[in-house]
Amino acid sequence: MDDIEIDAVATPALDDPVLVEGLPGVGHVGKLAAEHLLEECDSELVRRVYATEFPPQVSVDGDGVAELTCAEFHAVETDGADLLVLTGDHQAGSNAGHYRLTSTFLDVAESFGAARAYALGGVPTGELVEEYTVLGAVSDRDLVAELEEAGVEFRPDEPAGGIVGVSGLVLGLGGRRGLDAACLMGETSGYLVDPKSARAVLEVLAEALDFTVGYESLEDRAEEMEEVVGKIREMQDGPAVPDDDLRYIG
Repeated sequence: MDDIEIDAVATPALDDPVLVEGLPGVGHVGKLAAEHLLEECDSELVRRVYATEFPPQVSVDGDGVAELTCAEFHAVETDGADLLVLTGDHQAGSNAGHYRLTSTFLDVAESFGAARAYALGGVPTGELVEEYTVLGAVSDRDLVAELEEAGVEFRPDEPAGGIVGVSGLVLGLGGRRGLDAACLMGETSGYLVDPKSARAVLEVLAEALDFTVGYESLEDRAEEMEEVVGKIREMQDGPAVPDDDLRYIG
């Protein structure tokens, strides 16, 4: 196969769609948020993107049928805006691959008429989070006030070290193309899958784009993670535990 191949699955008519990127990253925040949109809203698979930069593996469904690793675009209808949701199980394996793949993702988005983009992700705090804040970064200063009204915080020099991967390049490359691009980053510990942070990010996105979505399944996942967090806190507060007893974590 070529280094990058795109399968056109469907080409629905979309009204000024907004690109929403949610690939794996810190706390799986962006991926959880994107997948929740697909579960809760009317959605249709429209593109598959295959790349040699993805790991050399296939996924296997319940019937034993294999599918080569890829990223997917879904057209999503909400009551406020049409979305073009990008998600998948992997990011590129090299710096050059991140640039090539993100350029391809933006090409696909622009082919559907997208002029705005939101990258969703997490920003690590290194500790368990009680009050979830969503930090922001934008491709153009004019976008700041609008997102602040939606509840986004902008902090000088944060996130420290910048934004890496596709989320960062959606801002950098998208901005160079003239897209209005923003990154919404939910605070998260950085060492746990974080449904609560994903919900905080989705609430901001829904406010910014004026749509509604339910959160019941995210709440269920959050309750499961609370049990894990409780066990972690017990171990932190309790006596030292032999390493053999901690192998179930991670």
